[in-house]
Amino acid sequence: MAAFNIISQPPTSSFLNFKIKNSLDNGTLYCKLPSSSSSSSLYVPNKPTLSSVDKQLSQSGTTAGTGCSWMQGSSTCLNAAAGNERRRSLVYSMLPTKPAQVSSVQDLYEFICSGPLLEKMGFTPDSIAESVDKWLAYGLHLCRLFQLSEFELNYNQKVRFYHYYIPVFLWCEDQISQHMSGFKEGEDIPPLVIGFSAPQGCGKTTLVFALDYLFKITGRKSATISIDDFYLTAEGQAKLREGNPGNALLEYRGNAGSHDLPFSVETLTALKKLSKEGTKMKLPRYDKSAYSGKGDRADPSTWPEVEGPLSVILFEGWMLGFKPVPMEVVRAVDPQLETVNKNLEAYYDAWDKFVGAWIVIKIKDPTCVYQWRLQAEIAMRDAGKPGMSDEEVKDFVSRYLPAYYAYLPTLYSEGPSGSDPKRYLLIEIDEGRNPILSN
Repeated sequence: MAAFNIISQPPTSSFLNFKIKNSLDNGTLYCKLPSSSSSSSLYVPNKPTLSSVDKQLSQSGTTAGTGCSWMQGSSTCLNAAAGNERRRSLVYSMLPTKPAQVSSVQDLYEFICSGPLLEKMGFTPDSIAESVDKWLAYGLHLCRLFQLSEFELNYNQKVRFYHYYIPVFLWCEDQISQHMSGFKEGEDIPPLVIGFSAPQGCGKTTLVFALDYLFKITGRKSATISIDDFYLTAEGQAKLREGNPGNALLEYRGNAGSHDLPFSVETLTALKKLSKEGTKMKLPRYDKSAYSGKGDRADPSTWPEVEGPLSVILFEGWMLGFKPVPMEVVRAVDPQLETVNKNLEAYYDAWDKFVGAWIVIKIKDPTCVYQWRLQAEIAMRDAGKPGMSDEEVKDFVSRYLPAYYAYLPTLYSEGPSGSDPKRYLLIEIDEGRNPILSN
């Protein structure tokens, strides 16, 4: 089926304008459609400074991954150890390159309805028309977050906001509501853990970052955690390397076996207990720059603090949801995967069983990971920042590709272990990291 069809007689501009004015006439959003013109005026007063965005980013505590510049088709974010400089890189990498024509509210409504994810999420043109005020408000909040002008969004930015981030946010909101409805009045409601499984470089960290921001500005308390935050300490990684001599897949952090699973269980269990006012804890973080890039757990004094009651925990990782496959399968991909495959047996109890809803981002070809990583490193080098050479990128990605080839087919065909089809969303993306219609 092609892009979602627009109803034959879409809501009129006056209806859309009434909905917006009626719901958001509070000083944060004005949408005016002069009778003599079809263009709209979308106004965001008091646009925040970069420092205020930095503050929001630091509070979110998102550190995993390299990030990706979907604004310019290349990744320019530095790793977590760069602190505020990394966060500034994230913001600046998302500045527009080619302004698009300002859309009327009617045009934007039609653009939203053409999104590839709407049908599988249960949205209809009528339901979008009824909630178009929210869509516009969320779009403006994202413009604030990424320091973009709502008048100059290019096509890729509009796609990323209105075809991807906002629909996924609304899906997550619905999942939280379903989760909360399962508890009686007066009961403590633990936060819902939403798992995001997506290959490196595909934009999952930026997606989670945007969702975390939208949750915060809509009044929900959220926390973000990555599987990267559960890597073994430098000492533990050295022992793993010594215990598996000659196995390139376990020489450095990344594959199953390189994570502190008891620490994972301890952290996720504690997070799910943050259901009351006044409860708080620090979220572990990993410093990938330590020991000349080999990495180590960050000093606890630098870990961000999160306070309850939490509504949602956003848990993301490149291999989240992977499950063991028959040994003949891994041998056919790479004999070194045998140990990794055995290690993977313990990961369901450490990670997956905590997840109540799943978002899996699907790619057509794992070699995209190499291209995305290469783009990221080239962008960092061009910006005068440390970055891997092309050969180093090739070596780095080669340590992950066997796992992609061995485990992604099962993940895409069956979903993660224990996942509920009603609480599972599969999103297929193209090489530009934008959602497309699934087969």
